[in-house]
Amino acid sequence: MRIILAEDNDILRKSLSFFLESKGFIVDQFSDGKDALDAIAVNNYDLILTDINMPGSSGMEITQHVRQSLNSDVPIIILTSSGVEQTELDSFDIGANEFIAKPVSPAVLLVRINKLLKSHLR
Repeated sequence: MRIILAEDNDILRKSLSFFLESKGFIVDQFSDGKDALDAIAVNNYDLILTDINMPGSSGMEITQHVRQSLNSDVPIIILTSSGVEQTELDSFDIGANEFIAKPVSPAVLLVRINKLLKSHLR
């Protein structure tokens, strides 16, 4: 299973990537949303894991692009440090499948990823 991880916090991105790779996932990691969008356009990912606030393109822009321009139903999980309820509602409105507040527990993230992938592959 191939995951794209778009997160501008280097420590979080590298630690989540290491954790997910230790669980058997292939992880392409990006610190810039625009670079992530470029990769999404040419690669076939099984899941998108994105922060909301990043340089280049935001996680919301990535989600909108995937749902509207690419017309893809690939599972999308949005990570954010924002505790604003409206941000969570907006994320679901534009097509995110999950919304996880930071700091994120790798174990909880893994359960949510596996749940999304299992339901998506049905």
